[in-house]
Amino acid sequence: MYQRSIVATLSQRMSEPRRFLQILIGPRQTGKTTAVTQALKQIDIPYLYREVGEHGESPDWIRAQWYQARSLVNDANACALLVIDEIQYVKGWADAVKALWDEDARTGIDLRVVLTGSSATLLKSGMDESLAGRFELIRCTHWTYGECRDAFGFSLDDFLFFGGYPGAAGLREDVSRWASYVTDAIIEPSIAKDVLALEDVRNPALLRRLFYLGAPYSAQEVSYRKLLGQLDDRGNTATIAHYLELLAQAGMMSGILKYDPKLLRERSSSPRLLVHDTALMTAAYGSRRTRLLEDPDLKGRLVESAVGAYLIARSQVEGFSLNWWRDGSNEVDFVVSNERQVLGIEVKSGRIKSTGGLTAFVLRYPEARTLIVGSAECTLEDFLLGRVPLLEG
Repeated sequence: MYQRSIVATLSQRMSEPRRFLQILIGPRQTGKTTAVTQALKQIDIPYLYREVGEHGESPDWIRAQWYQARSLVNDANACALLVIDEIQYVKGWADAVKALWDEDARTGIDLRVVLTGSSATLLKSGMDESLAGRFELIRCTHWTYGECRDAFGFSLDDFLFFGGYPGAAGLREDVSRWASYVTDAIIEPSIAKDVLALEDVRNPALLRRLFYLGAPYSAQEVSYRKLLGQLDDRGNTATIAHYLELLAQAGMMSGILKYDPKLLRERSSSPRLLVHDTALMTAAYGSRRTRLLEDPDLKGRLVESAVGAYLIARSQVEGFSLNWWRDGSNEVDFVVSNERQVLGIEVKSGRIKSTGGLTAFVLRYPEARTLIVGSAECTLEDFLLGRVPLLEG
């Protein structure tokens, strides 16, 4: 069975002396449980694996598993490992974990702990509030083109259309069945179980409609007011912005903002919608989805969405900011930046658009470097395979 690079990371962390909680976080159906299972086969210490059911558990359940895992540490075994999968379904999990982890630190028990979860919003709130300084994050992102090519034999067009969900890959010969699986096993559970069931969402129907309306618009600028108008809702733009943040935390769709060092102006800008995996755009397109590879303009949006999704995944791991830029008719598809560097990225995707964006961007920001994805120097395939550096050092 194919193994992602995070398997080696997990097995290494499991084998290290107890230092930090290891928290594996990522969108639903990206292979977190599989990666943990593969890593467990590579270690040589006793372990206890438990999965939290979607009905949830209490903090007492965590304590019971923890005590059982502690019993594995004895004269014959100097250390042990506890793995709890989908920890976000335990209400108050972070406080319980903190107390037990600190007890082990005081008593010198070498019990290593790995937690996984798919609700980034809930996990992060618990980590920030209770577990500061006690954990390391391992991010399980959507599968890359290189991984899908090696594991499933995907062509570039396969990856653009079907995206990077491993469970759906075997259904690609039947597009309707594939789309039903993505909708029923990924999109709807992500909305219902990773957002609505765990967050205080006042208008669940609006959030769901926002995703299904926004995903086909991926790689396009859409103002908050236009979204409200098309959603036929009397809510406010702050609600739409908040719901986009929740969808982003669930690994579904972001509204990336215009690049501007003046952050106040950046946050007041219209977002460019961007799915975190092109499968979400394809599935949400409905019966017209086959046109995504046939119509040059639609395929252009699909290509730009694939590049954007790849950049989102890398930004989560590498910690850079991702934006876009426009001044009048001059537009840059993506802007990657950190404290020291700025990179403007134009995607040659086959659709007709202005070509002066990068030139205007460099005139405005002389320190910026530029990159054209889809050029002879940087092909789309090379970029999606990670062969092209972004920020130096």
